[in-house]
Amino acid sequence: MAQKEVDLDQETFSCSICLDLLKDPVTIPCGHSYCMKCIQGFWDGEEKIPSCPQCRKTFTPRPVLVKNFMFASLVDQLKKTGLQSAPADHCYAGPEDVSCDFCSGRKLKAIKSCLICLASYCEKHLQPHLDEAAFKKHKLVEPSKNLQENICSIHDEVMKMFCRTDQKCICYLCSVDEHRGHDTVLAAAERTERQRDLEESQQQIQQRIKDREKEVKLLQQEVEAINHSADQTVKDSEKIFTQMIHLIQKRSCDVKQQIRSQQQTEVSRVKDLQEELEQEITELKRRDAELKKLSLTEDHSQFLLNYPSLPPLSESTHSSSINVRPLRYFEEVTATVSELRDIMQDILREQWTNISPTVTRVDVLLPEPEPKSRADFLRYSCQITLDPNTANERLLLSQVNRKVTVMRQLQSDSDHPDRFITYAQVLSRESLTGRCYWEVEWKGKYVCASVAYKNISRSGRESLFGSNDKSWTLLCSPGSFSFYHNNTETSISAPVSSKVGVYLDHRAGVLSFYSICEGMILLHRVQTTFTQMLHAGVRLGYAVGASAEFCKLK
Repeated sequence: MAQKEVDLDQETFSCSICLDLLKDPVTIPCGHSYCMKCIQGFWDGEEKIPSCPQCRKTFTPRPVLVKNFMFASLVDQLKKTGLQSAPADHCYAGPEDVSCDFCSGRKLKAIKSCLICLASYCEKHLQPHLDEAAFKKHKLVEPSKNLQENICSIHDEVMKMFCRTDQKCICYLCSVDEHRGHDTVLAAAERTERQRDLEESQQQIQQRIKDREKEVKLLQQEVEAINHSADQTVKDSEKIFTQMIHLIQKRSCDVKQQIRSQQQTEVSRVKDLQEELEQEITELKRRDAELKKLSLTEDHSQFLLNYPSLPPLSESTHSSSINVRPLRYFEEVTATVSELRDIMQDILREQWTNISPTVTRVDVLLPEPEPKSRADFLRYSCQITLDPNTANERLLLSQVNRKVTVMRQLQSDSDHPDRFITYAQVLSRESLTGRCYWEVEWKGKYVCASVAYKNISRSGRESLFGSNDKSWTLLCSPGSFSFYHNNTETSISAPVSSKVGVYLDHRAGVLSFYSICEGMILLHRVQTTFTQMLHAGVRLGYAVGASAEFCKLK
C-alpha cells in the first residue's frame, strides 16, 4: 500500500520567534523547536531565568543547544519539494482584517468575498472561483465581515429581494410568506432606483459646495472693504478733530475708539459666518465622500442596509447671496464729524449723540430674523457645562457638570479665586457668543437662570446675579417669575413652569427668557449692548435639595 501523503502547513516548520522556516533547528527540553540564533538571542535578552517563549517553562541551568539534524533534514527536503517560507506578517489577518475562511492554523487576509458562497478567500483559496466553470456565476466583492447580514434569519436563505412596503431586505421565501402581497422587487432593481436618488443628492451637495465657496470669497472681499473704509474714516476724523484743538480732543478719541470697536465687531461677524460656511463646506465634502463610497458598494444588500442610515441633506441656514455694500461703510461718520467743525458749541452740548448711531449703523450682513418656534430655537442649542471652580462651596455638581444641587455639607474647601463666596451661584465653562439657546429645569423655592460677565464680583452684595450691571437673571419660584438687572426688579405675569428656556443673540444684544410647558411663552426680553463675552449661570437659595439642570437638547 502506498504511503499516504501528510499535508503539513507552513507553521509546522516555522520558528515562532522569526516566523520563518527553521534554520539550524534546536529542540529545547520542553519539546518546542526554534532557530538556534533566535532562541539564543531570546535568552541573551532575558535578564531572568531562561524560559520557553511559547509555554514559558523555565530551565535551570541554561540548556546547552544542540542542532536537531532530523528536523533540519526534514526542513531541507520540504524546501526542495516546494514548501516556501512563511508569509510575511503583513499577509496574515489582523483583528481589523477579513480573514480567509478556508486557511488552517494562522489565517491569511482575504482578498475577495463571495456573495453566493457567503465566504471569504485568500489568494490561494480563491483560485477555484477564478478557474472552475462551476463558480463563474458567483459574485465576488471586496472582503466583507458582514456576509451573514445577507442571510435571512428565518429561512437561512440569501436575501436577494427588497420589500418596499416594510423597507427591508428579504429572501424569496419571505416574499411568498410573511411579505406576501407586499410591494417586492429584486434588490438590484431597488439599488438602481436609489442610486439615482443618491446621485441627485451628490449633485445638490456639490452645487452647495460651489455656492458656499463663492460666498466665502465674497465675505473675504467684505472684510477687506470694511477695513479699508474704517481706516480711511479714522484718518478723516483725526484730521477734522485736530482742527478743533482742546475742546474736541476728548470727543476725537471717543469717535476713534467707537469706530475701531464697530470695525472689530463687523469683521468678527463676517469672519464668524465665513468660518461657519467653511465648516459647512468641510461637512458637505465629507458627506459627498460617504455617498461616493456608498455608490461604489458592489454588495446590493449592504448598500440597502446602509442607505437608510444616511441622514437627509439639511436645509442651508445661510442666505444664498451676500449683499455687497459701498466701500465707505463709515462715510456718515465723516460727514457728521465735519459738521462739528462749524458748530462746535452745539456739538459739545447736543450733537455728540449723532456720532455714535452713525457708527453702529454699519451692518454688512442682513440681520437674521429671530426664532419663532421651538424648532427654530433648537437650531441654536448649545452644550452648557458648569465650571466647578466657580461653584459656591455648598453646591454639588453632577450629571457631567450639567446639574447643580444645594447640599447641607460643604462640597469644597478650596479657595479658588473664581469661586462665588457669598451666594449659591455657579457659572458655565463656556463663553457665549453669536446665537445660543439652552433650557434649565429647576426645583426648589428660589432658582435663578442667569447670564453674566466673567469679571462679575465673587463676594458681597455686588456679586449677586441681577443686582449689578454685569448680570441678568430670571428668578423662578413656585408662585411667580421675576426678572432682575442692575438691582431693578421686573414682575412677570405668566403661568409658572419647571423648565425655562434662555435665548441669547450676543451680537444683536438680545436676551430672552421663555417658559417651557406645552409650548413656549415669552417671559421677558432684553435689548441692550453686550460689551463682553457672557457666561450662563445659575443661582439657588440655600434650601437643601434645590437644584437646576441644563437639559440635553436634540
